[in-house]
Amino acid sequence: MLSGTADPAGFPLLAVASEVLKSGKHFLDPESLEALRRARLTVTASAHSARRSLVLNFLDVVLDKADGRYDYLTYTAQPLFPIVTDDSPDRRRDRTVALLLADLLTFELTELAGELDVLPEMRPSPELVAKRLRLALRAARPAAQRVGVTDDLDGTDTGPDPAREFAAAVMATGTAAERDLLCLTMQPVATLHDEYLFLRVLQAFEATFAAQAQRLRATITALDAGDPLAAARLLERNSEELREAGTIFSLIATMQVEAFRTFRAFTEGASAIQSESYKAMESLCRQPNPDRLAGLPYTSVPKVREAVLAGQPTVWEAVMAAEGRIGADDARVLAEAMSEYEAVMRRWRRTHHSIAVRMLGDTAGTGYTVGTPYLRSAMDLPVFDMVDPRRGITPNGGSAATR
Repeated sequence: MLSGTADPAGFPLLAVASEVLKSGKHFLDPESLEALRRARLTVTASAHSARRSLVLNFLDVVLDKADGRYDYLTYTAQPLFPIVTDDSPDRRRDRTVALLLADLLTFELTELAGELDVLPEMRPSPELVAKRLRLALRAARPAAQRVGVTDDLDGTDTGPDPAREFAAAVMATGTAAERDLLCLTMQPVATLHDEYLFLRVLQAFEATFAAQAQRLRATITALDAGDPLAAARLLERNSEELREAGTIFSLIATMQVEAFRTFRAFTEGASAIQSESYKAMESLCRQPNPDRLAGLPYTSVPKVREAVLAGQPTVWEAVMAAEGRIGADDARVLAEAMSEYEAVMRRWRRTHHSIAVRMLGDTAGTGYTVGTPYLRSAMDLPVFDMVDPRRGITPNGGSAATR
């Protein structure tokens, strides 16, 4: 049974996380849940501190199902993020993604060595693990290199040794607190091996979306300040990063369909439609149309919806406001950057849809959505209203349906 002191300073965070990993959050026994509830009450009444906040956030994630608050944010342990607290949003995203994927590499390497003692159900074949190691290396390397992790691999090396060396090098850059948080943010619902991969991929995407949204806000600021070339560079960086993040989808494609459908049965109520970071990214590009804003896509993310209704500025509005102050050459550069970002975003959506079709077919989604048909309907939504990279910005080209 889970137990331990309710004093934030002595609360056994890692021990509790270890027990959750062994049983799966959905299968915690009633005695453990009650002990954790009591601990939370005591911690809540203690003096405010960073440690107290960490313990409370952790307990809220562990107890989400028992409390009836379970959703995508708690499934992916977002209250415990960011793992990395670097001041630079670029470095924060890159270090977070590198650490998450290095942790995934370590997990799969442990399975390959026959030493894994958690998540025993539906373990993959050695051949599938080897494929994951190769794909995770490819996905992690660009982010890791940008934060100073170098290796001698030429991109073609495969097998456990390069993966082990790379994962160790990335983990060596992390602090003790960051490595602890990697443990605290792994809270699967069941005990199937592939859920570990699923969670780490979702968390890497969330880190990417958060960085994208931050750069979009900076893009608006640059346009307001009369610097369209700075805005274009920010959008180009977003395109590069989102294109790179698309390689992480290859890892999702290695999930065993039966395993995914088995643990998915315990995730009812949690869906990526509830991703606040993704909707922030979408709504910072352009104002969502009224039907989308009033429907499940945005009622599922009330904080983002409230920001939109309160008049949150968008890149498109900033472009329109700056149109008369942008020279023809700068307008073409900006339009090209916007057009490329739109293309990369649509490609990302199409890949998401194709992976979901493989995993789910036409079954309903877990967040009370219509599943893959919903993804199909959202696949071709405009990112901006209308951009012609040959002529610059075209302010009045969008139809009423896309506005």
